[in-house]
Amino acid sequence: MWAMTSLSSLYRNYLRQVRSLPHHYLRQFFQVKASDDFRAIAATPLRKPHLRQQKIRRVSKDLRRIKLALTGRHDAFSYILDLAYGRRGKLKWELMEPLLIQPNAPPPDPIIRSVPKSRPPVYSPELKALLTNSASREKPLELHQLKFPPTLSPQARLLGPLSKRLEFNTRWRYFEREWKKVYPPLEVAVQKEKTGRANAIGFQDQGLIDHINDMVRPSAATSPMTRRERLSSNAQLPPPTQRHPSRWLRRRYQDLLGRLPILVFGTGSKAPSFNVAQPLTEGANLILSISLGLNVKTPLKLTSPSLKQKYVLPREL
Repeated sequence: MWAMTSLSSLYRNYLRQVRSLPHHYLRQFFQVKASDDFRAIAATPLRKPHLRQQKIRRVSKDLRRIKLALTGRHDAFSYILDLAYGRRGKLKWELMEPLLIQPNAPPPDPIIRSVPKSRPPVYSPELKALLTNSASREKPLELHQLKFPPTLSPQARLLGPLSKRLEFNTRWRYFEREWKKVYPPLEVAVQKEKTGRANAIGFQDQGLIDHINDMVRPSAATSPMTRRERLSSNAQLPPPTQRHPSRWLRRRYQDLLGRLPILVFGTGSKAPSFNVAQPLTEGANLILSISLGLNVKTPLKLTSPSLKQKYVLPREL
């Protein structure tokens, strides 16, 4: 059993490694995560040593991943990025939780009339857009698969009516399995001015995507100053840039951008709609215009100022 001194030593070692992470958001996230994890270990009753050891092993595994990430391991650094930005782990559930419900919509009729709890799952407009778009998951679904899951085989009707309880369980299993494959969005972009407003989700207006974009975007096209120009008293230094000097780190964050979809909220002639786009490879206006079926030259009014810029990333940084 771990003594309190060993647990304190593990906690200090954890924070020491976290302070070496290259980005302030990563340091802040893992400091909060360490505090929550070690408080959970301390709150575990002593009469449950197996549960306590399980939590300690989980924290030790995270610490080893952070150490490997600091040594330059691609897979380890991508793992801690996915943890910090909600691509996996507890934060992913917290980002997806408001998208799994539709509070203003009327509840569907129960599959079993005498059992009110047998209502089928409801796909919100945001979740439908995420499930049916390749920007938010590797294999997008079709709209008809949300109404009739492919796991509900129509051939079962040849042998008689399908069991209502089996249909209820199959629909919910399919719902829970498919939403877990979705990359949750961090922000909502607005297509144009509207009378209503989109619900704030995730890290809305926190500028996380802006910070990542500042680190990976290409530097200015101006040529660097020569030594004679730098030594000249009249020469002015170029403005500082937030672009990270490490090429390896920029590539890791550039890969992360491919897993950060943007939920686009727009209003049509009938009802508001949602779509999904990625802040990668092309200008944001171009991607959003193509995905929404608009004219490419039509400017899009977005909530975040950096989304108005073109995300033209070089193939080799």
